[in-house]
Amino acid sequence: MVFDGCFVTGTDTGVGKTLVSAALLHTLARHHPRVVGMKPVAAGLVQQAGAWVAEDALALRAASTVAVPPALDNPVALPEPLSPHLSAARAGRCVGVAELVAAHRGLRSLADVVLVEGSGGWRVPLNESETLADLAVALALPVVLVVGLRLGCLNHALLTAEAIRADGLHLAGWVANTVDPAMACRDENIQTLRQRLRAPLLGVVPWQPVPDARAVQLELPETWR
Repeated sequence: MVFDGCFVTGTDTGVGKTLVSAALLHTLARHHPRVVGMKPVAAGLVQQAGAWVAEDALALRAASTVAVPPALDNPVALPEPLSPHLSAARAGRCVGVAELVAAHRGLRSLADVVLVEGSGGWRVPLNESETLADLAVALALPVVLVVGLRLGCLNHALLTAEAIRADGLHLAGWVANTVDPAMACRDENIQTLRQRLRAPLLGVVPWQPVPDARAVQLELPETWR
């Protein structure tokens, strides 16, 4: 089966999904000529050059090798940094899986590999009945789990992996990202997850005061090269 993309999720918000996604794009670009990142839903915009933009989407664009219309790589950009369903409701929008799948289909015609970065954790609500997990299931992509290394990460990581598999998707690998530089027993926590997650560890990201995706060393699954 030809590899054409993956879905990046995290144990929580603020665990470094965008950093890892950008690093994955840089790594994938060594093996595939046309790679592009997609942020289906971004909640929380900043003003740049007179326009309101999503910083996550900008980071993915900077790490992609092809330029695509913003309506495809970030079809939903919501003003307030809230859960997508709340931010959408306050903006008078309704966000659904179908429109996000359509945007992904458009990207597939422009790139060899499409990396999709989720928002928050696995079951973040999109609307009254759908979640980001429903989007991942609809896309049927292998999943990369970003684990934010801090107190409580073991439970969050194991429950998320359980949910991914319960939804019928393949956990292709996980990345350990050091979000708390003072975390006690960091290496022991990583070893515990290596034993229990039943998926390859693609890399350990050290603490970075200034995040730099190009400095992150990741190992791709063999079938992704």
